[in-house]
Order: sequence, then structure tokens, then C-alpha cells
Amino acid sequence: MTLKAEPGVAAVNRALTILKAFENSVEGMTLTDLMNVTDFHHSTILRLCESLEHFGFLKRIQDGRYMLGPMPFYLGAIYQSSFHLRDYALPVLRQLVKETEETAAIYIREGDERVCLHRLELQRSVRVHVREGERFPLEVGAAGKIIQAFSANPPADSEGVRKARFAVSIGERDAESAAISCPVFDSGKQFVCAISLGIPRYRFNATVFAEYLPALMAACSQLTSDLGGDPGFFAPPYAPLASAEPQPE
Repeated sequence: MTLKAEPGVAAVNRALTILKAFENSVEGMTLTDLMNVTDFHHSTILRLCESLEHFGFLKRIQDGRYMLGPMPFYLGAIYQSSFHLRDYALPVLRQLVKETEETAAIYIREGDERVCLHRLELQRSVRVHVREGERFPLEVGAAGKIIQAFSANPPADSEGVRKARFAVSIGERDAESAAISCPVFDSGKQFVCAISLGIPRYRFNATVFAEYLPALMAACSQLTSDLGGDPGFFAPPYAPLASAEPQPE
């Protein structure tokens, strides 16, 4: 891994690169392992590992391998106690609403239902009405399809949603509304929530879908990145809209 024109302090970037090298290491890493992963010189890695060990980020065991020290766990605990999804989600929803002028919402799973956790809308004469805290069955609506498809033990008919990376509903929850929804993931590639874009049904068509889907994918990519996940999941190309007509119940 070669650092090229990265911002900040080069020595700090190298130290953090060494720490990231332990992401997929359970048994620890030797200096040679770290050289192979980072492309840094032996002497550079040794000096940085000494500093990281001094501050508790790494620990060297008797056979010479390095393991993660206690400091990353301590900082992770602080992060967990101070983390609030709302702080990351609301700026993403604001941008999505600004770009589409539609209603954007975040849904999470609670048992066999989905709950609207956060919601923003533009003040228009015709809009989709959903209140924060409202609950809906998982089997109805685009967000429910996403939650089912990307949660543990997805239904057998979820493969198409997983492959497309989005779900569409037309007239399912509300006869006058349509929605597009995509997933959000965390650093462990675990599903976190669904972002849904609600559109009045009379405005929804293939042209609108083609315009809104990239904006929705960008929103999910941004929130996934903010949560430490891989935004590459949301890169184009995107599958086309299969139908602009309601699916049979």
C-alpha cells in the first residue's frame, strides 16, 4: 500500500496505515507481514511500531509478532457511547431532500416491523406523509424489502433486491405513494438501516426513477462511509426500473 499525496502529516498517515493493516489479522503480524501489506521499509515500520506500542495501540509478544493493544478498544468504547446515528443521518437526508425535493426517511428494523427513525421533507403542496416513530410491516413498502433482503436470514425471494441494491414500491403502503429505498452498512459490513425516498405516485415514472436513484445511492454511500463502511457497494452502473406499475399483492 503506497501513500500518494495524502493530506495531513505523513508520519501519522503511515502509523494509521499500519494500524489498518490489522483489520483482517487475528493472530498478529510480523514486521515482514507489515512490510508486505504497507510497502514501508523495515526501519520505518519498526520506528512507528515502537511509537504505537508506547501509546498502547500495539503490543509486541514474545515471538516478535505485533498484536493490537488495548487503546483501540478503549477508544472504540468511547466512540460507541458517544455515537448517535441522527448526527450523521440528518445532514445526508437534508442533501437528498434538497436534490430531489421529495420526502426522505430512515427506517430501522424492530422485530417484524420497520420503524421510521428520522424523516425530512420539502414543503410542497403534495408530498408523502410519514411521521417519525410510525411502524409498518416489513412485507409492505420499499424500505421493508431492503430491511428483509439485507438482514440476517433474508426471504428466498430477496435475491433480486440484493442484486439490484435497491427496492421500489408503488401503491403498497399507500395507494397514492411510491418509494425507492437502498441499504446502509457499517464498518463490519453489517446492515444498519434503509434510506427511503417517498414520491407521490402521480409523479413517479421511469424518468423520475433514473434521476432519483443516483441521488439516493449517493446518500447511502455517504452515510455508509460516515459509519466506517465501504461506499464502493453503491458505485454505478445501476439496474433499470423493472416496471412503473404496481406489483400484484
